[in-house]
Amino acid sequence: MPPRQTSSAPGSLGWNRETATLTLLSFAMLIVSLDQYIVVVALPDIARDLGYSVQTLQSVISAYAVASAGFLLFGGRAADLLGRRRILATGLALYAGASLVGGLATSTGMLLAARAFQGLGGALVFPTTLAIINTTFVEGHARNRALGIWGGSGAAGLVIGVLLGGLLTQAFGWEAVFLVNVALAGPALLLAFVLIPRDGERERGRTFDLSGALSVTLGVTLIVFALVQGPGLGWLSPGILVSAAAGLLLTGAFVIIERRSHDPLMPPRLLSNPNLITGVVIAFMFMATFGSVLYFLSIYFQEVLGYDALQTGAAFLIPTAVVVAGSTTAGHFVTRFGLRRTLAAALAVGALGAVALALAISPNGTYIELIPGLVVLSIGDGIVFTTMFIAAATAIPDRQQGTASGIASTGSGAGAAVGLAILVLVATAGLDGLTGEQLRIATADGISTTLFVVAGGIVLTLLVALRRCPTSPEPKPTPVPYQTRRC
Repeated sequence: MPPRQTSSAPGSLGWNRETATLTLLSFAMLIVSLDQYIVVVALPDIARDLGYSVQTLQSVISAYAVASAGFLLFGGRAADLLGRRRILATGLALYAGASLVGGLATSTGMLLAARAFQGLGGALVFPTTLAIINTTFVEGHARNRALGIWGGSGAAGLVIGVLLGGLLTQAFGWEAVFLVNVALAGPALLLAFVLIPRDGERERGRTFDLSGALSVTLGVTLIVFALVQGPGLGWLSPGILVSAAAGLLLTGAFVIIERRSHDPLMPPRLLSNPNLITGVVIAFMFMATFGSVLYFLSIYFQEVLGYDALQTGAAFLIPTAVVVAGSTTAGHFVTRFGLRRTLAAALAVGALGAVALALAISPNGTYIELIPGLVVLSIGDGIVFTTMFIAAATAIPDRQQGTASGIASTGSGAGAAVGLAILVLVATAGLDGLTGEQLRIATADGISTTLFVVAGGIVLTLLVALRRCPTSPEPKPTPVPYQTRRC
């Protein structure tokens, strides 16, 4: 791997090669984050054209999240072993190709396959961009600022995806939400070869741990499949029981494989880092709570308030601006107040926002009534997104930054898939057999209940942050063994 580059001035992000690289990495992060939810606004049109039901429609979202979650560890490992520029370029190319197939899809199977391969491409891009930032900027103020910009792009991408999805769906149809990624990923792929330093020779003696990657991927996939399809097929149906059991067995097999591997996918030394573990847990719970809200808001706007795709996209302008502001300033807050205080405050704010939003949602509600909850929730959303990755990267050696990034991003990807699957069950409970006005009222009530559940999940995340993140300030530049350094 190439040696770490340092900033031209402490904490400086003046326009230079470092800043150009950070801009590219942030743009790549925006692309993969954007596509997790760019299809949300287009879901009603996709359902009508391709034949999805209310219970299975979220599989368009989950297919991306499941594939991404399963391969994020592999992507981070590959970045460490094969070279970060190679893996970034491979991920962007795969992402663009899968997006093209998605835009041309004519069946549910073809679309889900495209979404899964998009998730695989994202699984290569996500941890690689994070690893490059963590090895380019020195831990502390400079890295916190860089991660703030990167995190702002990622958090904003989740919301901008909904806005852009609305514009594209209204103007060109749902196919455009896939085809736009070809235009975005193509230039990023070319710039990667210009801005990212050439990879060095592969380190000898290190392996991919392919059996570990496959077992965890299949395990997560089968568990989420059981959660998503349970309502339609029946919780005690053979297919659901077999999928759930096989998923749990494969997850157990992954643990055994990792213990016996001489070069495991998740090295025990890394897992002894309390900051990384805290970051992973919070990333999982963040995406299961904050990350799922966009899906339900989009359904509320369209199915309850009667917004079209363009109006739905425009409704996300305010939260987009707030999320970007929160994410980009999170690094400053961490440097000044420390991880624990920043995380605790942001999570508390986010929980209040979720409650306010739940109270404002009703069959006859208005957008104006939602704004206070949207703003408060988005403040917490933006700050937590950046801060959890700062925690996960603290005191990790450069040679393992890719793997650590893969572990942290696996937490977020798994949280997105599992959280959405569970919350959809809450939101759609009791909708069977309803039509017309009854269905509209029940949909609003279900989404309101779901947001109360989200608020409860955020409170649990707050308790984790208070328990696992000590009150010590940001670590000083003086080297300290990372096993004893705390967030």
